[in-house]
Amino acid sequence: QVQLVESGGGLVQAGGSLRLSCAASGRTFSDYAMGWFRQAPGKEREFVAAISWSGSRTYYADSVKGRFSISRDNAKNTVYLQMNNLKPEDTAVYYCARGSGGYHTGQYDYWGQGTQVTVSS
Repeated sequence: QVQLVESGGGLVQAGGSLRLSCAASGRTFSDYAMGWFRQAPGKEREFVAAISWSGSRTYYADSVKGRFSISRDNAKNTVYLQMNNLKPEDTAVYYCARGSGGYHTGQYDYWGQGTQVTVSS
């Protein structure tokens, strides 16, 4: 059984930064790509970023390119999302997930419980 636990969310002013972490249980973390998604109230869950199993390839939604950075530490079974220059429209619950590294929720099989990010204007 794989468990993913996100942390690092909170309340920040526009222009500020946050770093999300996602700690994974199990011995197969380095075998899989990881992704971050977010879901705002009343909206569908949307892709934010993904990283390949080795960390050599990263992918971003257009809305966060140049502001967010995804990384991973396979020795610590942890994936990170560094979020800079945050905007009010980034407000959402952020989820990490294990999967193929694609852009769609159906390409991921395990999900964390989510962490709230709120950006005030």
